[in-house]
Amino acid sequence: MSANSATVSLRALLEQRFPDATPITHRTTEQVATGIAALDRVLPSGGFPRGRLSVWAPQGGATAILRAACYSTVALGERAAWIDGQGSIAGPDWIDGPILLRPRTPRHGLRAVEELLRSGGFALVVLAGTELAGSAPVRLSRAAREGGAALITLTTHTALSSLRLTSRIDPRGYRWQRTPFDEPAVVRDVTVSVHARAMGWNARSTLLVPVMHHELRLALAPGLVDRRGATRGATTRPV
Repeated sequence: MSANSATVSLRALLEQRFPDATPITHRTTEQVATGIAALDRVLPSGGFPRGRLSVWAPQGGATAILRAACYSTVALGERAAWIDGQGSIAGPDWIDGPILLRPRTPRHGLRAVEELLRSGGFALVVLAGTELAGSAPVRLSRAAREGGAALITLTTHTALSSLRLTSRIDPRGYRWQRTPFDEPAVVRDVTVSVHARAMGWNARSTLLVPVMHHELRLALAPGLVDRRGATRGATTRPV
């Protein structure tokens, strides 16, 4: 039996005996669908490309949209991870969903992303709050290719990215909800326009994104950065 045949036979045996341990590159499609139909229509082949680095400018509802994509990935039976470099996302809502990591430093964050990508056990990995500098884009692109995950970074640094996305909130796209008790109206949802660009690809779409009420959005866990701008006294838990 040749070495190649032996490798194929061993891989087939592992897939049969341990399906959850099989690298995603050997058991899934070439894209990670977001579960948001309007967004998947503007992404090449209907989803984020596996084994590639994509960048999304951190503005215009990007966090909310990618968070929904992570939950959709988990709902479809695959794994997703979010690396929160700024410590601005509360944890309880993530218990039964994607893995949430809060690294102490940007260096720890980049190391965590690289390890998750190389493991081959994740379909979607999102890196937020950490800029890619120096050799980081090269290392993470190589790790994504080896592990077969779709890597999305919330940054304006586009080096080596295969897909670039921007989003913008329509100032006239807010929909308000009033109560029967003459209380101030609250925003129910907002229209967000998304622009996706890649080599030979240029598409736009609009999404209707639900808006969380302020009292819930600002009720953050101890140690997290207050999204209004104030810093919490406690430190974040290291990875």
